[in-house]
Amino acid sequence: MNSNLDKLKSLFNGELLVDDLSKIIYATDASVYRSLPLAVAYPKNIEDIKTLIEFAKTNKTSLIPRTAGTSLAGQCVGDGIVVDVSKYFNKIISVDIKSKTVTVQPGVVRDVLNNYLKPYGLFFGPNTSTSNRCMIGGMVGNNSSGTTSIKYGVTRDKVIELKTVLSDGSEVLFSQIPKNTFNKKRQEHTLEGKIYETIYQSLCSEKIQKQIKNGFPKAKIHRRNNGYAIDELIDSEVFNIESNKPFNMCKLLSGSEGTLAFTTQITLQLDDLPPNSQAIVALHFNSIDACMDAVAPIMKHNLYSCEMMDDTILNLTKHNKTQQQNRSFIEGNPKAILLCELRASSEEDLNKQINDFVELVQILNLSYAYPVLRDDDIDKSIELRKAGLGLLGNIIGDNKTVACIEDTAVAIEDLASYIREFTRLMTSYNQEAVYYAHAGAGELHLRPILNLKQKEDVILFRKITTDVARLVKKYNGSMSGEHGDGIVRSEFIPMVIGEDNYAILKQIKNVFDPHNIFNPGKIIDPKPMDTNLRYSSKIKHPEIDTILNFESSQGILREAEKCNGSGDCRKLPEFGGTMCPSYRATLNEKDTTRARANALREFLTQSTQPNKFNHQELKEVFDLCLSCKACATECPSSVDVAALKAEFQYQYQKINGVPFKSKLFAYNNRVNQILSVTPKLSNFFLSNSISSNIIKKTGGIAGERSLPKISTITLDKYFKKLYSQLDKNFIKTVYFFNDEFTNHLDSQIGIDALELLAKLNYRVIILNNVESGRAMISKGLLEQAKIYTNKNIELFKSLVTSETPLIGLEPSAILSFRDDYLRLADDLDSAKELSKNVFLIEEFLAAEIEIGNIKKEQFTSEAKIIKIHTHCYQKALGKSSDTFKILNLPDNFKVTLIPSGCCGMAGSFGYEKEHFKISMQIGEQTLFPAVRKATPNTIIAANGTSCRHQILDGTEKQALHPVSILKNALV
Repeated sequence: MNSNLDKLKSLFNGELLVDDLSKIIYATDASVYRSLPLAVAYPKNIEDIKTLIEFAKTNKTSLIPRTAGTSLAGQCVGDGIVVDVSKYFNKIISVDIKSKTVTVQPGVVRDVLNNYLKPYGLFFGPNTSTSNRCMIGGMVGNNSSGTTSIKYGVTRDKVIELKTVLSDGSEVLFSQIPKNTFNKKRQEHTLEGKIYETIYQSLCSEKIQKQIKNGFPKAKIHRRNNGYAIDELIDSEVFNIESNKPFNMCKLLSGSEGTLAFTTQITLQLDDLPPNSQAIVALHFNSIDACMDAVAPIMKHNLYSCEMMDDTILNLTKHNKTQQQNRSFIEGNPKAILLCELRASSEEDLNKQINDFVELVQILNLSYAYPVLRDDDIDKSIELRKAGLGLLGNIIGDNKTVACIEDTAVAIEDLASYIREFTRLMTSYNQEAVYYAHAGAGELHLRPILNLKQKEDVILFRKITTDVARLVKKYNGSMSGEHGDGIVRSEFIPMVIGEDNYAILKQIKNVFDPHNIFNPGKIIDPKPMDTNLRYSSKIKHPEIDTILNFESSQGILREAEKCNGSGDCRKLPEFGGTMCPSYRATLNEKDTTRARANALREFLTQSTQPNKFNHQELKEVFDLCLSCKACATECPSSVDVAALKAEFQYQYQKINGVPFKSKLFAYNNRVNQILSVTPKLSNFFLSNSISSNIIKKTGGIAGERSLPKISTITLDKYFKKLYSQLDKNFIKTVYFFNDEFTNHLDSQIGIDALELLAKLNYRVIILNNVESGRAMISKGLLEQAKIYTNKNIELFKSLVTSETPLIGLEPSAILSFRDDYLRLADDLDSAKELSKNVFLIEEFLAAEIEIGNIKKEQFTSEAKIIKIHTHCYQKALGKSSDTFKILNLPDNFKVTLIPSGCCGMAGSFGYEKEHFKISMQIGEQTLFPAVRKATPNTIIAANGTSCRHQILDGTEKQALHPVSILKNALV
């Protein structure tokens, strides 16, 4: 097969990846399944897809179509060639305003499309929780629905045309056709003609149509997606003389999970943007039963969405930094919440709707609180609900919420009864299931909590799914509402729709795909649901010794296993946040948080090496990780890839040694100490073109990168010799952490900080602390970093209190006390206690402003315009709003936060010649354009030394530290 793949590669315009790393990171999606593919393909054009189809037929393999890989049922898992269309098939082709349609390629992200359509007053209605990274092709494949389906329907309702490549390589456009055209197509001697004829012969008899209506889920359940939608086809004029609906094969292909044809282009029906006036009423319940009883009566109101979260998810939001800020509307400890969305074209109408709705809620007397959310609170509540899936991956240990029965849908009037029976069933298995999602559509995402590493729970996995399938059938519901059948549910399709109806589906699959090359093992002739599991009960899962402390996740393996594949790390820059900078630059799955966690998990469990970290593939997958820490907080599962990378580097270098370049960057503080003895001479050599080029080549630094200058005096010397504080009644005493970057490279900023604090009436103490160890952590020199960690904790632990806090300037250095030190410290109790009173200087100043110790009268009233970029560590471990707050204190300071993610420098990353291009690409995403657009008199504020250097190299604009700006504004 290898020689055949080599030949395929030579014929391929796109990229064909056959290396082990690529296969490993594409072996899983967001489901519980794992299967190593034969190869991974990024096709560039339709000819590539035809080439793949011919190869699959000739070599008796298969093609597994994939977009964002967020499938929960195992649709994107298989042992053939994974065909990822997200990289090149991602263009919006055309918009027709008159007909309100848009034509796109399958790799277009749903929210990207809607941002594009917004100026036209249009949008694509179906809205999944993964909408900022899921793609239209995947939505068509799954017939996705999301929160808006009660108002705007499901994806199948919106698909007008599909351009496809069939299994014989022919290109076919499927669209609405009248009965006479359908009959003409049946006569054609092509695969397309044969398909139409088979469809007709399979569905034309009244007996069969009655069989389908009786066997398929109730037609009133708009989220029904079991098998192929033949129940939709028989409603057309071809099969129903009373119908005036044209036939459209797209109804069948939507929800077919890529098992029938390969889609290359999609035309969608759009809707007008919803009314602008919006509110959400958050109904709080003391029980699941009360919540379910409320759904049917409140759905008689004109709701745009009706979403549920239970206390399992609500409690998990308490431990995720991003979601902590989104849950402020929650009152008490509800067992469940319903988020009920109202919209109107005027505030007057909206207020009337709210009053009417609240009156109904009060009459029902089922909820104990019902706050009305508006403006930013609406967005926060929606993000909280969307994070539900990822948050479920945050359960520590081997027990996880398992997707198997999470997609059932029943008629609204059956929901309360169904859930009561479901709850009794779960109780019989000693299960407390998780309940969340689309209550208003009769679909709750119900999940049992299982440990699929144990044989007993794998057996339970099947038993529970089988019993729920029987319960769904009792209510004539749908086993799959929007997540698809995939591997986990396909074998239950015959039970749900009937064996005779399933036989028709097999006929359809056979005519479309006689060689079974399109995503086999899903829908038709599926693999057993309890095979090919990501975690095998047959594999002994090792305990891995680490130098970093991963106790909070029960070890490094379980830290990696927290990743459930939800793909939040594939979010693009336009949707804010920071995660994941390198993916945003390359659009390669390899460079996602998900890929890094999956690769590490794979090698830690599958490797036969004595040192399981000793794999070149792991070195490659971690190479572009910038250690920005965004994943630790933005990832709903809080997978800390920066810590995983540091541990990997440490373990890998035990065997392979530490490169000279890594040592140079790790020990840069010692180098800077030597250079600071003669700073003027050092700066000459650092800036002279000849000597600086020699330095760059020796250190593996990009030639385009400028080198930082050494300060003419260290902050340490300034404090000891020149700094003086008046003897007066200070507001407070603070300890100042003299980090290695401030001491040698940015001492003027340190001086500004000392002068600012003194004039604001704070007594400052600088002790003889050692460097933070941040550079060593970033290069995996953890034993040395551990020494510095322990020394700093020993130095400060008995001195730093809430009354005498420790503050610092450089985010990556001072915030290490709150993050890295908790993984490195020997005296963990002292480290935890110390971390509570360590603050970035902006945090400290913002808190002092809040309690009235710092007042605007102490600063100038001169007008200034300021744009702020904050450091990744502050975004992840603190709040950017603190910097905004302190710079917004002076009257007439007009301050805005640049919605930037990572600047792209990330310590040494942006200096390294092999990373320079990626570094600048990351800067160009949001930060550089925002700086360039700023007026000449605008001050750019950046609190990270790397950030300021990156801004200078990328825009030739000098950024100032917020402290310097504030110090200069003192009166």
